[in-house]
Amino acid sequence: MRGDVESSKPLSVQFDVNATAMKVIDPDESEKDRADVQKTMLGPDVMHIARFPAIKFVSGEIEVIGESHWRMNGSLTLREQTKPIVLETTLEKGHYGVSATVFQINFGITPIKITGGSIQVKDEVQIECGIVLAGQ
Repeated sequence: MRGDVESSKPLSVQFDVNATAMKVIDPDESEKDRADVQKTMLGPDVMHIARFPAIKFVSGEIEVIGESHWRMNGSLTLREQTKPIVLETTLEKGHYGVSATVFQINFGITPIKITGGSIQVKDEVQIECGIVLAGQ
């Protein structure tokens, strides 16, 4: 992940994510099921990382909720489709925690079923990541 943060006014955030580095983390699933979901997520039915290896976020309006908490309205580009999104971020011990809810169908992704339908991915997916700024 690479990006820029401007923490003085006007506030702005932008970052690019290498989709090949994304990992499925679901402690409620077995390691085998997580591996199946990971393979499917990166494959042509979902992220199609061979064709769309990059994800990009560019902030618009940023609301300062607290000293270390921002709500960012912006644009997310995924599978070459750009849609509005809201990201929440908090700063703790030099690390930014970022979370957002993404509706897959908005980006041309049909929610999948794998392992004979025993694992189903909902349209609404919670995305979480951590960011450390260079030099911190």
